[in-house]
Amino acid sequence: MIATYGFNATLTARTGMGDRLVELLLTGLDEGSPGASEHCLVYLVSRSASDPDVVHVTEGWSSEEDHHRVFAGEAAQLIVAQIDGLLAEESKYTDYVPVRGKAAF
Repeated sequence: MIATYGFNATLTARTGMGDRLVELLLTGLDEGSPGASEHCLVYLVSRSASDPDVVHVTEGWSSEEDHHRVFAGEAAQLIVAQIDGLLAEESKYTDYVPVRGKAAF
């Protein structure tokens, strides 16, 4: 499968809540969660090197429609609701169309 839709999100946690935000975002990889979907081809959680409360998420999906459908599900909405309580400000999103690359972990 090829990623045809993706985005980067920058999330800023309330002071001292960066660890909790990372832990919560990583639950997105658990079975039944959005990142475990066959349509989610890239799910990368990173931290800012200079601010531990700034977290970046990079996602690549088989299609924009698949992303929206999966994120409308109960598991995704539960994670989103919990994330909202940890944030110091509104998240910043940049959508993109993947061209080519590599991810190996």
